[in-house]
Amino acid sequence: MPKTQADRAGTWLARAGLRPTRQRLTLATLLVGDGEHRHVTAENLYSLALERGEKVALATVYNTLRAFCDAGLVHEVTVDGSKSYFDTRTDDHPHFYWENSSDLTDAPAAEMTISHLPEPPEGMEIAKVDVVIRLRPKSQA
Repeated sequence: MPKTQADRAGTWLARAGLRPTRQRLTLATLLVGDGEHRHVTAENLYSLALERGEKVALATVYNTLRAFCDAGLVHEVTVDGSKSYFDTRTDDHPHFYWENSSDLTDAPAAEMTISHLPEPPEGMEIAKVDVVIRLRPKSQA
């Protein structure tokens, strides 16, 4: 029996042990209801919710995305130290950042090799390596 978008969102929240509040279900449905992975900013998700007629505050979107991150449902990818994207695909994988459109998309991991990482400072360990490859149109010089 095929799942509805709301069912898929509810299952996604339950998998992380999050209570399915109205706001969480609304935002989860927008994020994963269709079963596709996506990269969104809080502002993108807020706009999408408003377009669908949902009543939700931008602060609620930020707080909910933070809860989704803390629960391991989404991964935060920071670009330029200030712009955060939230990725529903949580495995380790590289990203393309399209400078002309400010979009973030998955990059093909199979085509990338990291052959050596620096030793971490004493008493520290490498927790994760995020790779964001910035793209822009070639200059026509």
